[in-house]
Amino acid sequence: MHTCPMFDWEAAWHAALYGPGGFFARGEKPSAHFRTAPLVGPELAEALLTLLSRVDAALGFPPVVDFVDVGAGGGELAFAVRSLASASLASGPLASGPLASGSLTSGSLTSGSLTSGSQASGPQASGSQESGSQESGSQESASLAARLRVTAVEVGPPVELPGVRWTSSVPPCVGLLVGHEWLDAIPCPVVTGPSADPWITRWWPALADGALAEVGAPRDEAWAAAVSSVRGAALAIDYGHLVSSRRFTLTGYRGGQQVEPVFDGSCDITAHVAFDACAAAAGGDFVLVSQRDALRALGLSGAVGGSGWDWLESAARAGRIAELRDPSGLGGFGWLLHGNGVAVADLLPELPPWRPNPASFSTG
Repeated sequence: MHTCPMFDWEAAWHAALYGPGGFFARGEKPSAHFRTAPLVGPELAEALLTLLSRVDAALGFPPVVDFVDVGAGGGELAFAVRSLASASLASGPLASGPLASGSLTSGSLTSGSLTSGSQASGPQASGSQESGSQESGSQESASLAARLRVTAVEVGPPVELPGVRWTSSVPPCVGLLVGHEWLDAIPCPVVTGPSADPWITRWWPALADGALAEVGAPRDEAWAAAVSSVRGAALAIDYGHLVSSRRFTLTGYRGGQQVEPVFDGSCDITAHVAFDACAAAAGGDFVLVSQRDALRALGLSGAVGGSGWDWLESAARAGRIAELRDPSGLGGFGWLLHGNGVAVADLLPELPPWRPNPASFSTG
C-alpha cells in the first residue's frame, strides 16, 4: 500500500483499471475474479425485469423501453434480462411465472433520513408475493419484451451476445438503468486525515488524524450524471457505507482472492460506495434499501413446493435466492433507487432503510 503523501491515488487507480493495458481495458471480466449476483443464477435478472415492468407501466408503456447495464463486465446480467424477456414474448412467464408476482404493485418507500420527497401509504412487502396474483396481464408482459432494448456499457472489449448492444459510455435512455457493482470501481482520490477536502468535511467528518479515506466526489458526479440520463429509474447495487460508518476499504481482487491492491493492472481495485453522498448528489426522489428486502418485495422469497423433479428445481431455486438474500453476503448490498419522471412509490413497497454490513469492511 502506498503511503507517500505525493502519490496520486486516483490517477494510479484509473490507469490500473482503465488505462492502456489496464485490468478492465484489456478485457478482464469480473466473473473470473470474484462472484457476483448475476453469476448465482437468473433470479436477479428476474427481479430486475419485474422492476422494469413497473417502470414501464409508470411511464405509460413507451414505444421503446430500455434496460441499461452500466459496468456490464461480461454482459451476464444484460443477457439474462434479454433472454428472460424474450422467453416471456414466446410463453408469457412474466404473466404466469415467478416474474409476475406483484409486477405492477404500487406501494410507498422509506429509508428514514435517506428518503426524499413525501411518503404515500401503500402495501407492505409480503412473503406471499412469489405465489401471489397471476393476473397482471400477458399482453403487457409481451409488449414489454417486444419493445425492450438492452444495452451493456463497458470500457473493455464487448462480448457477442444476442439481443445486447454495447457502448462505452452511458446513453440517454427511457426505462431502467442499473449500475451493478459499478460505482465501487470508479477511482477516487485518497487523502490522509486531517483533511480540508470539501467532500471529506461534509461526508467523512470523523476522519482521524493519520487515517486514510477515499474521496467519493468522482462517484457522486458519475451517479448524478447517470440518473440524469434516464427517464424512468436508476438503480445502484453495491457494497457501501454511510457517514456514520465510514471506513477506508480500498482493496484488490484477483483470481477469486482478495489481495493487496497494486496499481500495475494485475488486479481489480475497488472500495465501498458512500451511498448517502451519491444519493444527495443525484437528488430527486430516491430510496436506499437492502438487496435482501428489495428482492423479497420483487417476488423472490424462495418458497419450496411441488413434488419430484419440480420439488428439486424449486429447492435449487430457493438455494440461489437464499444466497442473493443472505444478509451477511450479497443480501447486505445496498439498492439505491432513484425515480426520474416516475415515483419510487410506484416501484417498491415500503421497506426498512439499508444499514451497512460491518463484515463487508474487512480488507484482510
